[in-house]
Amino acid sequence: MKGKLKDYLLLYSKGLAMGAADVVPGVSGGTIAFISGIYQTLLDSIKSFDGRALRLLFQFKLTELWAHVNGTFLLVLLAGIGTSILSLSKLILYLLKNEPIVIWSFFFGLIIASTVLVFKEVKNKSLIMVWVSAIIGALIAFLITRATPAETPEAYWFIFISGAIAICAMILPGISGSFILVLMVKYEFILQSLQAFNLPVIITFASGCVVGLLSFAHLLSYLLKRYHDLTVSLLAGFMVGSLYKVWPWKQVLETYIDRHGEVKPLVEQNLMPWVFQEATGQNPKWLLSLIFLIVGLALVLVIEYLASRRQSVG
Repeated sequence: MKGKLKDYLLLYSKGLAMGAADVVPGVSGGTIAFISGIYQTLLDSIKSFDGRALRLLFQFKLTELWAHVNGTFLLVLLAGIGTSILSLSKLILYLLKNEPIVIWSFFFGLIIASTVLVFKEVKNKSLIMVWVSAIIGALIAFLITRATPAETPEAYWFIFISGAIAICAMILPGISGSFILVLMVKYEFILQSLQAFNLPVIITFASGCVVGLLSFAHLLSYLLKRYHDLTVSLLAGFMVGSLYKVWPWKQVLETYIDRHGEVKPLVEQNLMPWVFQEATGQNPKWLLSLIFLIVGLALVLVIEYLASRRQSVG
């Protein structure tokens, strides 16, 4: 009994680490799962939600179903992830409100390093189509982020889709689900909903996550298996093009009033730090931003180093 409890506490702590990674754009919970040695078990557990699982459910063989989907493993891991996300969301929201330039600089560093590491996974970089795929990904992401306003729908259908797309990042070491939410302009909204325990939003988002895992995950696995280099280079290019969205120095051109009566940015433009100071009169916080950008870069590189060491040992 003590041995099992110790195993559960260890798994819970791994969930805490994954949750901490998932709450910041640029660090992948999948990478943490890989480092901690549970990545393959997690993938197998996700893939076990198949036809057999449905048959067991309809036959009300719940004990067999629980064992088939590795229910205890998922429950303990998700409890750790949820605890970490709920604990850190308040801090992230505070920083986004009070130190936006610094926290976005940190995120910018995280994503730059993650982009480099994702592209490292391309096995044959001499192929022209690999670079074409990366350029296409970068252009698509840049155009989307340029065209996307600072606000997207808060309708349940969009929250559902956000969850479905963002959760797919969990099975891709190097790609962050929070990063996807930033692109869809739902990162802060989801954090606020978690902090306020907004059940309708949380349930809708979680439902999207479930559908995403059960459907898109299989598609991504297929693409990575059949067209690995093209898929990875497309993802890396997408991350490069999306850096426009994460640029720390922005000037608000248009605002709107949200349902809580708060004034929020609707349309923004990126500025260079020295232009930002002239245009807004605000301190661009050069030194602090540079420090946090470097910290973000270093954090991802350290995580990747630990993952590489584990892979070489394994």
